[in-house]
Amino acid sequence: MVSIGAKLVFTGLPWAGHDFPLLATASAENAPIVLSGVLLSLVIVYFASKLGGEVSKALDFPPVLGELIGGVLVGASALHLLVFPESGAQATDSLLMPVLQWVGGLSPEAVQEVFASQSEIVSVLAELGVIILLFEIGLESDLRELQKVGPQAAIVACVGVVVPFAAGTVGLMTLFHVSAIPAIFAGAALTATSIGITSKVLSELGQLKSREGQIIVGAAVIDDVLGIIVLAVVASLAKTGEVDVMNVIYLIISATAFLLGAILLGKFFNQAFVAIADKLQTRGKLVIPALSFAFLLAFLANAIHLEAILGAFAAGLVLDETDRRKELDQQIIPIADILVPIFFVTVGAKADLGVLNPAVPANREGLVIAAFLIVVAIIGKVVTGWAAFGQPGINRLAIGVGMIPRGEVGLVFAGIGSASGVLSKPLEAAIIAMVILTTFLAPPFLRVAFGQSGDAQGLEEPAALENEA
Repeated sequence: MVSIGAKLVFTGLPWAGHDFPLLATASAENAPIVLSGVLLSLVIVYFASKLGGEVSKALDFPPVLGELIGGVLVGASALHLLVFPESGAQATDSLLMPVLQWVGGLSPEAVQEVFASQSEIVSVLAELGVIILLFEIGLESDLRELQKVGPQAAIVACVGVVVPFAAGTVGLMTLFHVSAIPAIFAGAALTATSIGITSKVLSELGQLKSREGQIIVGAAVIDDVLGIIVLAVVASLAKTGEVDVMNVIYLIISATAFLLGAILLGKFFNQAFVAIADKLQTRGKLVIPALSFAFLLAFLANAIHLEAILGAFAAGLVLDETDRRKELDQQIIPIADILVPIFFVTVGAKADLGVLNPAVPANREGLVIAAFLIVVAIIGKVVTGWAAFGQPGINRLAIGVGMIPRGEVGLVFAGIGSASGVLSKPLEAAIIAMVILTTFLAPPFLRVAFGQSGDAQGLEEPAALENEA
């Protein structure tokens, strides 16, 4: 989220239907208290992310799920230590504000100002986190591997995007009378596949180099590329508030052209990048030019009405082809470790899962929507196994199950959908519930599909998994 003019904008998305005053300009006397609030918020974010991640890891689940659940616990759904005004919260809803009020001797008006300013700064840091995350995902998406997996993986990926997107969008609009833009956003969230989670389980099972494993991983990589384009399209639709077919066509063409153009031009940039990095003598001689390139492409994507994260992803794909890729991977990890958890924890903190409480009659529709999304999310990916043509005797169920987990990719969709302001609280919570459940279910389901126990140990694990959130 960045401040532009008189509106708050997240990755180029104006908050739909709302004009917020510029709140980050706290008065000079309150600036130290704003800093104190940000520091306390980061302490809470990091505590929640590490505690949740460690517990999740101990239970043999992806750490990123623990970060999300940690955010839920400290956010609007439980402890109210990290709440945000865009979610409808006031300063009085935050348990941090009484502490800051006592420390700074603030008036009620000053408390509201500090709350708004602190929240915006944390959201800016979360925005940087998602940009770094997509840059890192781009670095892990090897273009050469995409060329090896063949047309089967491409077909599986396309089916895995089209089927859940169409079923989710049409189902929400016809069965639940959800308006077009929120339905499209929810449908887009169903298209994601987490390559990190699936690859880890395949490695543990010793299936990473099997025919099924190669198709799953290749399809997941292609799925990431298609998902980023879908996200750019639907997020840009949220800016206009209407479905314009010509605009959709423009966005698809421009997103594809931008991505392919960046990759093609990247071949020329790679040599210059390495030459520049070799000539620099000071600290950060590799990572600073790389981040500058990522931020430049993010800016250019935003300038042509796409998503900043598409530019960051393209930058990662480009730099993945350099000779210094492995060294760059290692230098990006600590930066991602600092910023990416802020994004995941804030996504969880902003999600009010109380709207799924069945004891409240008004919440029951959200529960039904969540159940519908979960069914579509599972079936929409399982059917992809039967799209792998020309492979007699292949384990098609394993391929389909391997595409189920949404993981961190699904959270990116949920977070940006929430920030756009187009998702209702029940729909947002339903998407979060779908992401959590599909990511939890996929590892044991994949083990069952391959007929192996969870104790199986793989012989190799891809380097990309070392960067796992």
